[in-house]
Amino acid sequence: MKVLIADKFEESGIEGLKAIGCDVVCDPNLKDEMLVDAVRQTQADVLIVRSTRVTEAVLDAGRLSLVVRAGAGYNTIDVKAASARGIYVSNCPGKNAIAVAELAFGLILALDRRIADNVSDLRDGKWDKKEYGKARGLHGRTLGLIGLGRIGCEMIARAKAFGMNVIGWSRSLTPEAAAEMGISFRQTFIEVANDCDILSIHLALAPDTLGVINSDIFEVMKPGSFVINTSRAEIIDQAALTQAIKIKGIRAGLDVFAEEPAVATGDFTDPIVQLPGVYGTHHIGASTDQAQEAIAGETVRVIRTFKETGKVPNVVNLTDRSPATHMLVVRHRDRPGVLAHVFDRIKANQINVQEMENIVFEGAEAAIARIALDAELSADILTSIQAGNSDIIDLYQITL
Repeated sequence: MKVLIADKFEESGIEGLKAIGCDVVCDPNLKDEMLVDAVRQTQADVLIVRSTRVTEAVLDAGRLSLVVRAGAGYNTIDVKAASARGIYVSNCPGKNAIAVAELAFGLILALDRRIADNVSDLRDGKWDKKEYGKARGLHGRTLGLIGLGRIGCEMIARAKAFGMNVIGWSRSLTPEAAAEMGISFRQTFIEVANDCDILSIHLALAPDTLGVINSDIFEVMKPGSFVINTSRAEIIDQAALTQAIKIKGIRAGLDVFAEEPAVATGDFTDPIVQLPGVYGTHHIGASTDQAQEAIAGETVRVIRTFKETGKVPNVVNLTDRSPATHMLVVRHRDRPGVLAHVFDRIKANQINVQEMENIVFEGAEAAIARIALDAELSADILTSIQAGNSDIIDLYQITL
C-alpha cells in the first residue's frame, strides 16, 4: 500500500507506516497543483494531510481509497466529493484534546494576569506593579463551556483544579449527565453566556455552528468577561466580537482568526489583535509534541486497520441512514456462484443493492447473506432466485 504524506508528520508515524509494510512518500510542501501532480504520479492509495486542502481535483488525480486528516477536524477536505467517489475520509478525534485544553487555560491565565502586556512593558524597560497588580483571579469564578466533547471534558478537570464553577451546554448533555460530570446544566448558549465569567468555545465547525457565537451571545455577557476560542474562527461572528470588545470591555483569547494565513509562515493582518484586551496565538492548539505523537500513532492505527481488514476507524463520510427499504436474507451453502446468481436476478429487475454482508458459519459449510435493497422484490422474483440455484437453502425478505 502506497501512502502519500502531504504535510509535516512525526517521524515516529513515518516509521510506523513503514513497519506495517507501507511504501511511504513524504513531502510536507505539497499544495494545490503540486499535490494534484503528486497524487497522479505516485498513484498513492492513502493520502495523509493536516492543514493542506484536499480538493475535488486532488481526489480525481489518482487512485486514492482513503484520506486521513492527522488531526480532529476535516473541514479542509472536500468530504462531499470524496463520498461521491467512494473514497473514505477519516480523522484522529480526541488525540489533541489535552493540548488544546492546556492552551485554552493558558489564554485564560494570560488574560487574567495580563501576562503578555507585562512581558512587553518589561522588555521596553517599563516597571508598573501598580497597573499590573490588578487581577480578579480564577478561584470561585464561573467557566462556561459551549461544547462538551473530549476537549470540553478536559477543560472541566482543569477548571476544578483551579477551584472554578463550571456550567455547560452540549447537544447531548442532560441535567443527569451534567451532574455526573460535576457541572451545572444549561439549556442554551444564551444561558451559558449570561451566567459565566469566562466563555470557552469547543464546537466543531458545521453548517449549523457557523457564526453561532454572535451579538446575541455577547449582549448578555458580563462587562469585562472573557471569550476563549480554540476551535474554529468561523464559529464566532468576529465583527460582533469586535463590537463587544469595544463597547463592553470583553477580553478575548484567540487561537483562530477570521483572516488567518493559509500557510505556516507569512504576513498577518487581522485587525482584531490590535484591540486592547485581545491575546492571540498562532493556531497552535494541537501543536505539542505529546499531541502530535498521539495523532501520528492514531493515523498509523487507522491505516493499518484499513490495510489489514478493509475497514476504516473514525470514518466520517459513511451514511448514517441507508436508503434501503427492504432486506433480503439468503441462507445458503458456502459454494461458488451462489451470491453471483442472487445479484444477477436482483440486477435483472433493476433493483439496487445498498449494503450487504455474508457471514460464514463454523466449518464453512453454510453462510447467511443479508442484502439491503432500495426496493421490494416480488414473490415471483423470490421464487425464481431460490429455484435457480440448488445451493440456496432458504430466503426471505424483511421490510425495513
